[in-house]
Amino acid sequence: MITITSAQLSTWLALFIFPFVRILAMIASAPILGNRQVPVRIKIGLSIMLTIIIAPTLTIQPNVDPATALGFLIMFQQILAGLAIGFTMRLIFTSIEMAGDIIGVQMGLGFAIFFDPKNSSYVPVVAQFLGTIALLIFLSMNGHLLMLEALADSFHIFPVNSTTSSAIALHTLVSWGSSIFSNALQLSMPVIGTLLIVNTALGILTRSAPQLNILAVGFPITLIIGFAMVMLTLPYIVPLLENITRASLNTVLHIMQLLNKS
Repeated sequence: MITITSAQLSTWLALFIFPFVRILAMIASAPILGNRQVPVRIKIGLSIMLTIIIAPTLTIQPNVDPATALGFLIMFQQILAGLAIGFTMRLIFTSIEMAGDIIGVQMGLGFAIFFDPKNSSYVPVVAQFLGTIALLIFLSMNGHLLMLEALADSFHIFPVNSTTSSAIALHTLVSWGSSIFSNALQLSMPVIGTLLIVNTALGILTRSAPQLNILAVGFPITLIIGFAMVMLTLPYIVPLLENITRASLNTVLHIMQLLNKS
């Protein structure tokens, strides 16, 4: 007769529930997998499947009951780690969409907005276009698999234990948010520079010919030149996205190392 004690049951539950919480938090906050179009049942099912694959390779601190105060502390740490991974990877697409927002405003398309079903919000058309292109590139370079690989590595860098997390990790995570502006400006700078020259030329033309209707002439010119520069800038999205993805993965591993330091 096989007998199962409460201690064994608690150990098996801890072996499953702690990794499951981190994986579910990452999937809920990560790009692509965390989109609102993905049903909750699929997210939970994918989290369970990944937990079944990853959990046997982990070493969980023994004698930790998930229903105790220590268990809730460890669970909170796992949620924090999962959200940190997902948030760091989501900033990749946020920077690309911000670049499209800046380009759209400079082109005069700031009023042209489109409903974004991924985030259930309204975004400029150019930002939606660049975001879709970045999403396709990210999938073609297996970025979603690299994200899952970083998740698996995080369990070995920041194992499931009762170690008190360092506040420096949160500061590093917040500091990584500044990459949104630098990456967005890096991508949109050619278009901004070109349109700045165009607007300067139109301003000089208006001063030399006051009877010229600048609204009727300038708007089509900025649109044509803006779209032309966007077409010329598209090939440079691939290396930029690769660099941002690589930097994001390194940041994830660095944050996990800082979380493991008390």
